[in-house]
Amino acid sequence: MNRNADLAQLRAALAAAADPARAPAMRAYMRDRFDFLGVAAPARRKAAGAWIRSQDAAGPDGWLELADALWRQPEREFQYVAVDLLARHAAELPAAALPRLLALVADKSWWDTVDGLAAWIIGELVRARRELQTDMDRLSGDGDFWLRRVAILHQLYWKRDTDVERLFRYCAANAADPEFFIRKAIGWALREYAYTDAEAVRGFVASAIALSPLSRREALKRIQQKPLPAKEA
Repeated sequence: MNRNADLAQLRAALAAAADPARAPAMRAYMRDRFDFLGVAAPARRKAAGAWIRSQDAAGPDGWLELADALWRQPEREFQYVAVDLLARHAAELPAAALPRLLALVADKSWWDTVDGLAAWIIGELVRARRELQTDMDRLSGDGDFWLRRVAILHQLYWKRDTDVERLFRYCAANAADPEFFIRKAIGWALREYAYTDAEAVRGFVASAIALSPLSRREALKRIQQKPLPAKEA
């Protein structure tokens, strides 16, 4: 497989779909952290779709190598394509892929790629290989808050497969953290699980004294609210 040729083919497809006039606004939205070609998400998925499908035979090592190569590209759209590529094959990745996925989380970290890796890829990998939940336990107390965000969000779309004890334990352990992206992740994870068990979430929020107002508000956003005791944030 010729990686350089593959990347050149993808770059040509994305460049053809780009509107360079959009790039400054996209960069500003990401707080000037990343360069952009100017490809909106629907156009990116359309432009990269055939290229992603053409990599189906690459296998787990090939997909991870491609993701690494895409991560090294300067424009953010390439990292989005990497997430889309890995998400297509998340259930086929081996447990040994986890360290390489976490390395992507820790590189060029921002919510746009971290959340996709957490919920669509790492989450599906852990759901298929439950022995990896002990790795999530470790990450839930990691010094890198992006890795803690992964632990909190990895069960985001598990519905009735959710390990509720773990979800609530991770949220409680991080409840007092002042970091916005942790507080937001807690609220999001609880809100999503509330679609499955609203009463359990309501009960957790009522008992979690350290839960921030942001996390509490996000958790209860879609629940028919009953009055909760006032808590100190």
